[in-house]
Amino acid sequence: MKKDLHPNLVTCKVACACGNNFDIKSQNDTMRIDICNECHPFFTGSERMVDTAGRIEKFNARYAKK
Repeated sequence: MKKDLHPNLVTCKVACACGNNFDIKSQNDTMRIDICNECHPFFTGSERMVDTAGRIEKFNARYAKK
């Protein structure tokens, strides 16, 4: 194997805007992120479907299981 080919990984402290902190392996020492798994709507269950002009109902009616 070639020497000095792979990056040097260190423990990185990640701080989210919501206040959640956790550690990962990265080339950086610290990271600031806007959204994480604790505050993302998909993971928290607060995800909403924005229905414009009844498109979801049209799709469900067209492809409904019979």
